Formats: sequence, structure tokens, C-alpha cells
Amino acid sequence: MTMVNFQGTKYLNLKRGVELENGRRLRDVSVAYETIGNLNKDKPNAILIFHALSGSAHVYKNGSKQKGWWDAMIGPNKPFDPTRYFIICSNILGSCYGTTGPSSINPETGKPYGLEFPFVSVHDMVKIQKYLIDFLGIKKLLAVTGGSLGGMQALEWSVSYPDSVKTVIPIATTLRTSAQNIAFHEVGRQAIYSDPNWNNGDYYNGGVFPKHGLSVARMVGHITYLSENSMKQKFGRRFRKNNSSNGIDSQFQVESYLNYKGFSFTNRFDANSYIYITKAIDHFDLGTKDALLRFKNTDARFLVLSFSSDWLYPSHQSKRIVSTLKRNQVDVSFCEIDSNYGHDAFLLPSTNGLYEKILTDFLRKSFEEEGD
Repeated sequence: MTMVNFQGTKYLNLKRGVELENGRRLRDVSVAYETIGNLNKDKPNAILIFHALSGSAHVYKNGSKQKGWWDAMIGPNKPFDPTRYFIICSNILGSCYGTTGPSSINPETGKPYGLEFPFVSVHDMVKIQKYLIDFLGIKKLLAVTGGSLGGMQALEWSVSYPDSVKTVIPIATTLRTSAQNIAFHEVGRQAIYSDPNWNNGDYYNGGVFPKHGLSVARMVGHITYLSENSMKQKFGRRFRKNNSSNGIDSQFQVESYLNYKGFSFTNRFDANSYIYITKAIDHFDLGTKDALLRFKNTDARFLVLSFSSDWLYPSHQSKRIVSTLKRNQVDVSFCEIDSNYGHDAFLLPSTNGLYEKILTDFLRKSFEEEGD
């Protein structure tokens, strides 16, 4: 078995804080991150992976009992092979897995921020990751990549730090959040606000959290991550075992599944973080005229990937990324991968191996060309 260097969760403390895009300054910022593999000295082999809404820095299971959120794509002989590449993943600003967020202690009050936490943008999330890359002594990344919100961060990196990356791989994402996605997020946020334990975001010291509202928000979100075909195949109209099929007490398997997903989510995620991160997603917009021109500054090579059954970030949104890059004379490749798994397909292995092969070949070619 090939051994992979796994260093566990580490923390970068930015004592001077970070000036946010809106002009506010956030003090004493902590950045949780994990690295896997070894950094080459002769040529760049570092890959920065961005997670989606509810992800963490724990991208790969190796050396830990806890599964990584992208184990399907990371590991020896997988696309992101840590025996070849140095893989980095950090928790985003505003989250609740070690990086400063609403549940963190406000140094000015000695209490959790709650709604006193400032609004953060996708640009702010990427900015603190640039601090991390500088801290690690990496001048240029081989690749930046991620799906969903992770793909937004990859796109943001390419325009904010164009000289710091060789290749960009946005997956199942968009240049700007659609009205439909904003609407789904707002339903989730309203579910949290209506929870009797919400207390205007100040619920940390009471020990009672707005779990019901957060659970409903996650249920709504999870529906958008699936596809009609995947739900039909997985659940159909089947009822729970030993459950009556008549009356209001009946429960379909899909109902049971959503309830489980919703309430299990409340044991690992913070309601305020959910609100802040969905708001950051809603405000993400690289589709304006001024923003589109920023792609002219990059000489990175792009690989844009989408999935046929993804209706949260459908393929036409990825194709718009491609057309935008082409108009700016950027080197870009695109593939729509056939899948029944909906938006969640970016987290899973493909049935025919195409997803893995495209990523593997693209990264290996980019790495082998480095320094030639």
C-alpha cells in the first residue's frame, strides 16, 4: 500500500485580521486547513481544493477515522493523487469547522458573534486562502478546483490572483447565482428565522439551538442536490417498512430520508453559518460586464465540468462560463458528464469512469508540462 503524508487539521492565525470586501475589518481570524502529500521543490505540484456550502477542510480520510468529503476523487491512483500532488483544503470564512465564523468568539465582546459577524463574500473567502497559500510558501498553484460554491471560489481565484495558478477546474457551478437558487436559499433562511429558538441569532449561550428550522432548511437544500431520476430510483413511491400506507400518519421512504438528512445536519452545522454562506452564494456575481473583463488577466488553462441531471447549476450555466472564457481568449475545455445523480454528482464517482479520467488526464498533462 502506498503511504500518504497526512498532517491532520492545522490552524493559521491571522492576528492582524482581514479587511473585507465591504470595508469592514475582521480581527483575529483563524483558518482551519489540512494538507495531504508532499510539496515538490523542483516544480509546483500543489492543488488547492475548495469545499461547498457545508463542507470542511477534511477533504480526505487518510490518517483519520472520519471520512473525507471527497474521498471518491482523492487517493492513490485517483484523480487527485496525494502520492503525486500536494493537496490543500481549508475551511471557508463564515463556516463552523475551525475557520472564523458567526459561532466564533468576538474579541470585542468575549461572546460568540452571532449576527454581529460581518457579511462575507466569496472574494473574502478566497482572500484568506491566499494568505494561507502565501504562508505555505507556494508562489503558484498547479490547480484550484471545487464544485458548487467550491467552483465559485475557483473562478474567483482566477480573476483575483491570476498569476498564482496554472489551471482552474470549476465543477457544477456558475458565474452568477440564479434567481431560482436565491429563492431556495431564502426559503431555508426563513425556516431558520421562524424557529422559536432562533432568538435573532443569539442562541449560543442558552444551549438551545434552532434545530428544527435548520433541519427544514437542509431538507429544502437537499432536494435541490438530487435529481428526479435519482429520487425515483432510490425511493420511488415506496413506504417505510412496517409503515401504514393510509392516512396522514403514513410515511414514504423519501420523507424518512429527508427527515434523517435534515436532523442529522443540525448535529454538525451552525444555523448562522448556513445563513451567512447562502447569502455569500446569492451575492456571487462574475457575470457583470466589468467582472467579465477580469478574465482577460489570466493565462491559466481551464477545465469546466457539468452534469447532465444537475438542475441546481445546469449545464447551460457552465457553457456560459466557457463562452465567457473564449471571448477573453482563455484556453478552456468543457465536458458535460452524463449522470443521474443531480448536483451531488460532483461528489461521486461516475458510472463509466469518465469524470475521473478527464480530471486525471488534465492534471497529469498540466503537471508534466510544468517547467518544460
